[in-house]
Order: sequence, then C-alpha cells, then structure tokens
Amino acid sequence: MDDQQALSDEEIEGHCAEIERCNQRGGRMLSLVDLLRSATVDLDLAAHLATVVCRGASFLVGALPGGAGKTTVMYALLNFVPPDRRLIAADSLATIRRGLASADSEPLCYICHEIGSGPYYAYLWGQGARDFFALPAAGQMIATNLHADTLDQCRRQLCEENGVRPDDFHRCRLCLFLVHTGSWSHSRRRIATVYESDGHGPHQLVWRWDSKRDTFARVGESRLVPSGDPDVAALRDVLREMVTKNTYTIDGVRRGFVGFMSRSNSRH
Repeated sequence: MDDQQALSDEEIEGHCAEIERCNQRGGRMLSLVDLLRSATVDLDLAAHLATVVCRGASFLVGALPGGAGKTTVMYALLNFVPPDRRLIAADSLATIRRGLASADSEPLCYICHEIGSGPYYAYLWGQGARDFFALPAAGQMIATNLHADTLDQCRRQLCEENGVRPDDFHRCRLCLFLVHTGSWSHSRRRIATVYESDGHGPHQLVWRWDSKRDTFARVGESRLVPSGDPDVAALRDVLREMVTKNTYTIDGVRRGFVGFMSRSNSRH
C-alpha cells in the first residue's frame, strides 16, 4: 500500500467516524443503499441527491416528528460530500466563527446535529444558528436537520424564530422533507418533497413523492442538476452496482464513491 492510498484510507475512516458520532440509537448508521432498499428513495432520486451533494451544495433534512429518519437521511447523504471536504461538527460558536473568518486552510463541511435549543452536542439555536447558516457565504458547506414538515415551517423556524438572514437560508441550496406512515413497528419512511435554490432566490419544488402510486416524480427543473446531466447517470450506475454487490455499510459506500470520483477525475 503506497502513502497516497494510506492517506485515503485514513481520510475515509475519519469521515465515517464523524458520521458515527451522531449515532443516537445504536446499531449501524444506514447508508443511501439501505435507503434504496427500504424505498425511502428510488434510484433516480438517490442519484440526483448524491450528485447535488458531491458538487458541494449545502443541505438540510426536515421532519416534524422525532424518529422520522432525519438524522439517517442527512448522514446517508453526507457520505457523498466531495472527497476534499472534511466533516466537522459545529460544536461551538468558536468552531463556526473560525470557518466564517476563513481561518481553516481546507474546505470543510460543518454539521449541525439538529437545529434545536436543547443542551446537546452540536445543537444550534439563536446566534449559533445564524452564524452556522452564514458559513456558505464564506465558502464552506453545511448540513443539518430540523423539526419541520414543510418549506414554510422550515423558513419560519430559521428566519423568524432564529433570525437567519433569508439570503443565508437560500445558500442552503437543498431542502428535503420526510414523511412517516404506518405504525412504529411497521413504519414506512419516504422523502416526500425536495426543494432547491440557485443560492440567490427562493427554493423551488423539484421532486415529490406520489403517495398513491408510491413513486417519486420530478416536478420541476433543477438549477443544480439539469435533466440529462451525465454525472447523474454515472452515479446512478455506481449506486445500482452497490445494490447489486451488496455494498451497504457507510464505510463501503464511502469507499465506492471516493473510488468513483478518483476514476472520474483521472479521465478529465
């Protein structure tokens, strides 16, 4: 094993360890391949979301009830953060403000474990939330989740209750919301709606789950990933291969994605 491969292994292990830090329920953290198997997403939507995230778009995941799968979906998507962006928990105002001051010499993806006022690790509210959502303007990537079922609920919680500037909210370019149906013993979780912003204006609906047909439909044109984008097709093939080969752990999926990105970059 050469030094470059050893460094890559170390980076992948660090990435997966940061994801595991948010494991509040025990067991293993689920991957995007797991979410495909449970039909939380389908292959087309999964490839679209993975492409948006791997291009460095900040994102949030919303669902009003606890246990709806917000954290699971957030960390499944964080597995597709660009390989050059290290994950870091937004665990204090000092950590966030180092990013705002561009004191960090590397591009990072800051993670808020939840927008909430409780005294829990990497939870943010008020000034912390305002500073966190200002990070994309400083060139950093952010990811979080919150208790909201709709874009309006999300906007009210962030911009009205926490005072996040609308321009900063729009720089969180991907907002997706979950729906949970059935009993807790026989539950079904789906990504219900996906909204996108170009980073300057309001979010627009791009994907919606059709509950009657149990299918995911693209209902708007994406400004982040246009129809027919070759990167989506390539990631779709990667995800399909992972499903076929039973590659489903966070570590395995991250390694597969990093390998794909390395091969893609070598061809350009």
